Amino acid sequence: MKIAFIFSGQGAQCSGMGKELYDQFECVRNVFDSADKALGFSIKDICFNEDERINETEYTQPAILTMSMAMYALISEKGIKADYVAGLSLGEYSALTASGVFNFEDAVCLVRKRGRFMTEAVPKGQGAMSAVLNLDRENIEKACEEASSESEKVWIANYNAPGQIVIAGNTAAVDKADKLVIEKGAKRVVRLNVSGPFHTMLLKPASDRLNTELKNIGINDMNIPVATNLTGDLIKDKNEIIDILTKQVMNPVRWEETINKFISLGVDTFIELGPGKALCSFVKKISKNVKVFNIEDMKSLEKTCKGIDEKC
Repeated sequence: MKIAFIFSGQGAQCSGMGKELYDQFECVRNVFDSADKALGFSIKDICFNEDERINETEYTQPAILTMSMAMYALISEKGIKADYVAGLSLGEYSALTASGVFNFEDAVCLVRKRGRFMTEAVPKGQGAMSAVLNLDRENIEKACEEASSESEKVWIANYNAPGQIVIAGNTAAVDKADKLVIEKGAKRVVRLNVSGPFHTMLLKPASDRLNTELKNIGINDMNIPVATNLTGDLIKDKNEIIDILTKQVMNPVRWEETINKFISLGVDTFIELGPGKALCSFVKKISKNVKVFNIEDMKSLEKTCKGIDEKC
């Protein structure tokens, strides 16, 4: 059995996430408490209660990273280890932290800044993202080209899975692309509730600011091989990481390629760590021949332990 841990991205957040396991496991409490101390405010309040900040990118990102790393601490305590790790967009920071590249306290503060930079890169209302369902990437690419002009542009932002691709860009161009993909045969288009056109060239200002921050934190050796969204391939050297993360925020997420890379390396079991099961859904669409689990609460923890035949 080869296992890959995969870490949730932005959009998976929900009120109450982590509370049940926080109440039951010291290792989970330690992660949330460390985040509170590093951030200087209570991420627990944002995660556990009805708090509108959970959907504000500056707070969403540290909240999800904290939840994800708490689940990583828990599964590690249960004796389950990964052969590889990856994460969707924001989740790549969780994967790198799990691998040992970032200290957790550095990572949680870094992604808060990343969230703020991403929000401030494009004025509110001027950027949008839509999920396009059940249309091939070639037709989506054509729709984006047709909808773009010199001043208003739209691109593919996420190659999540067969039949699940996200487009993003200037709002007017996304509006046009939404109509065009329906004309080209898309089953459905869903406008995403996000604060900007993430993973597009419009995020260049955020990329530049993020690069400065990345140069000021420690980059450690990888203890577990990490695959990056930027290429869908393994990161070969820690010296690549600053460049990869600088580019990652303004380039498409190649999640389908990432999962296929792991499968080619013999991974037959994927465990999603963090809120929600969106990544489990994507993996199932990519391959029917692998086992998929998640950990976000007691029920899913027990199911995962039982499913991989571990005594936990």
